[in-house]
Amino acid sequence: MLRVVTLSSLFPDASRPNFGVFVERQTAALAAVPDTEVRVVAGVGLPPRPLTRHQRYQTLAALPARETWHGLEVDRPRFLALPGTAGRFHAAALARAAARVLDPLAGTFDVIDASFFFPDGVAAVGLGRRYGVPVSIKARGADIHHWARARVTRAQVRRAGLAADGLLAVSAAMREDMAVLGLPRERIRVHHTGVDHRRFAPADRDSLKRALGVAGPLVVSVGALIPRKGHDVTIEAVAALPDVTLAIAGEGPERAALERLVRRLGMGDRVRLLGGVAHDDLSRWLAAADAMALASSSEGLANAWVEALACGTPIVVADAGGAREVVTAPSAGRIAAREPAAFASALRALMADPPAPAVVRTHAAGFTWEANGAALRDHLAGLVARAGQRG
Repeated sequence: MLRVVTLSSLFPDASRPNFGVFVERQTAALAAVPDTEVRVVAGVGLPPRPLTRHQRYQTLAALPARETWHGLEVDRPRFLALPGTAGRFHAAALARAAARVLDPLAGTFDVIDASFFFPDGVAAVGLGRRYGVPVSIKARGADIHHWARARVTRAQVRRAGLAADGLLAVSAAMREDMAVLGLPRERIRVHHTGVDHRRFAPADRDSLKRALGVAGPLVVSVGALIPRKGHDVTIEAVAALPDVTLAIAGEGPERAALERLVRRLGMGDRVRLLGGVAHDDLSRWLAAADAMALASSSEGLANAWVEALACGTPIVVADAGGAREVVTAPSAGRIAAREPAAFASALRALMADPPAPAVVRTHAAGFTWEANGAALRDHLAGLVARAGQRG
């Protein structure tokens, strides 16, 4: 029996059902592998008490300290997230909070699986030493592209990467980004994401469009409304494509700016800002779309790319992260320069000569949660075996 503690500050809850849903799916896939037990410690960062009066923090503070979430046993210890510190103390605070949960369980788990490099990975290294168990850290995107470059956290990230017993990267491109930081490439295993091929599958596109109230060609974009995702690029690209509707699934601080852009371009009848779309409902939009577009400046390997392909929908993406590991043929879509004219050209070409959905779907065939879970268990079990040999 392999007994795993998954440490993740990026994990869904009742107030944020889409928050880190890919971590939930990966953890569930791991737990489904025979002879594997998983316990989740999902830290919840909160500011000092006076600031928790804000509705957003009240909702987080009200979450249960422990619950069964979609079949997984999840502890949600609170840790202090001091505003204005650029994350400097987040990892130490998370480690203290996690220790309150794990101290009574010492000796009942074999390995700690940190699902994100910061603050989870940094905290996990200290916890691994505390309990004498090996630690794995996975790099996904912003944890390396932001936290590993930010002045006050980059040293913490690098030290954790050098101290961890095992390292995972969501794409080969991410592995190279980690190597640039000085982390040993030979110790980094590429661990691709998965997709639920039963939920994300082709369907009758015209029927779905009618049900969603869309007439004509449809482009869908999926991602938080933040500058890194480049939704402004996609909006300006679609502005050059008459009669095309753009639907953006996501929420975030750039919403007002994107609304102003839509008004300035006179696209109020062609752009829909959907807000947060439940992950289980996202497949309808992706299967209805003629293309999925995402102009990210950086990525690891976006789940939305693979989910769109599984729905038979080709993608247009910037040359970021693992894009070239996903768009391996014209039938998968296009990699375009991150500027409106290039995205418009790529979308126009796909709509003029659309690949068959069944062919598009083949490009997602290698991305399954079953393979993801099996590979993760193999990786973690190897760390435990090597630790036993050293001991």
